[in-house]
Amino acid sequence: MATLLPPLKRQKVYHGIPEPEPEPPKPTVNVVVQFVSEEDGQPLAPPVSLPADVSREGLEALANKLKPQDEDPVPFAFHVKLPEDKNRPQGAATRIVISKSLQADVLDHPTADITSEDIIVVHCSPQSVFRVRPATRCSSTLSGHASPILCASFSPTGNLLATGSGDTNARLWDLNTETPSHVLSGHKGWVLCVEWEAMERKLATGGHDGHVRLWDPKTGAAIGDALKGHSKWVTSLSWEPIHINPTSPRLASSSKDGTVRVWSTSTRKVLYTLGGHTASVNIVKWGGAGGKTGVLYTASSDRTVRIWDAEQGRPLHTLKEHAHWVTTLALNTDFVLRTGPFDHTGKKPASDEEAQKLAQGRYDALLRTTPEVLISGSDDHTLFLWSPFPASSPASSSTGSVTKPVARLTGHQRQVSHVAFSPDGRWAASAAWDNSVRVWEGRTGKFVATLRGHVGAVYRLAWSADSRLLISASKDSTLKIWDLKTYKIKVDLPGHTDEVYCVDFVADKVVSGGRDKTVKIWKY
Repeated sequence: MATLLPPLKRQKVYHGIPEPEPEPPKPTVNVVVQFVSEEDGQPLAPPVSLPADVSREGLEALANKLKPQDEDPVPFAFHVKLPEDKNRPQGAATRIVISKSLQADVLDHPTADITSEDIIVVHCSPQSVFRVRPATRCSSTLSGHASPILCASFSPTGNLLATGSGDTNARLWDLNTETPSHVLSGHKGWVLCVEWEAMERKLATGGHDGHVRLWDPKTGAAIGDALKGHSKWVTSLSWEPIHINPTSPRLASSSKDGTVRVWSTSTRKVLYTLGGHTASVNIVKWGGAGGKTGVLYTASSDRTVRIWDAEQGRPLHTLKEHAHWVTTLALNTDFVLRTGPFDHTGKKPASDEEAQKLAQGRYDALLRTTPEVLISGSDDHTLFLWSPFPASSPASSSTGSVTKPVARLTGHQRQVSHVAFSPDGRWAASAAWDNSVRVWEGRTGKFVATLRGHVGAVYRLAWSADSRLLISASKDSTLKIWDLKTYKIKVDLPGHTDEVYCVDFVADKVVSGGRDKTVKIWKY
């Protein structure tokens, strides 16, 4: 049978009216552009005159030319800050991301009071050299838990997944086959938190029974008996960073009983207990700043954040600004501390010494441009940005008191449920019970944009490894992936039949779990 050709496209008929003249191309104006580094605010070069219609790719090529010759070209993101305007509606974006050209995005912007006569200051921020693809489909729905899933966490390499549930079990899942791997039974109450050691050798779980348990992820077997000591449930866990202790990192656990216990995983004994808080300790983080053994950051329902020396448990600072319970805490180094020696290249260290070297290199690379900072979020609807160790970075010029916040982050109308830094530390995102997510500058705490789209409280956030995508989990049973160029929804991921309590993002895989007792894995 002969192949039939499609019919010819019908010509547009104007029925006696002469065909309109094609619009002449608009004359292109030249604008004066000042490229400024986002990291330190220094100009990259003197102001240059450019055609306003030069594309974003053209700006990127030019920005790479302005860098020192021996540096490899990297992708850049460009934005222009809007001038201060008291009449700007609350929650409106404070910057314009350049995605097409200066003409299309800045000069033609309806609210930007910027003309071709002005010197346009373009802020350049280097991006990661790899790109994470946004998840668009649910590749697996894994059942097995008999109660709502309360916590989920990918292992540092992204090969394994651990989930904790109200059925008193934690479960391990193999991500290559997307099938159940092991059931970790032992807790006598809900499993409230799961935390991977950054070398992926051990998994720690904390339960409503007040016990902390250690597991071998390869076999799913318990490593010894439960670590007992807390008199109430365990609220969070944190491992000692690999660049500080690569052979047998210690583990910190915080509890509703108002204490934090630091355990030796080799002797399985409590090394010391931190007892300064007067109410439930809601979260503990083990940071790398402040000395050879790092520091512990704890946030409590007594409205304070405390910082402790991790060697002996000496109190260093008490940060008091919040007017209600402090429920969430994030460090700008969270991602490099969590993944330790593993990065996007997929190389595995051959020894503990090599792992320590790799982890130290990744940690130092992040601290070259900013000290280790933290953001605390509270039920008083606000967040605070703190920089308790400004000397940890050569780029820091802070001279203020370390117990005074760098910035107060206001705008949420309800309690803040979660805050998370992007892996490169440039952005922070906060989720709240007011159905919104807010994005902030990670170094200054300045407001960037509000992400609206959820119709229920937003419980959890997770960033992609390249810091270009943000995913949120909500009471409205959906996950949403946000595009940080437009501050709009990039992908909506419905599929859960009830509230989504936890979400995690690794490589181009997303995992979520919630009240419907199923674990969903989402892929590109």
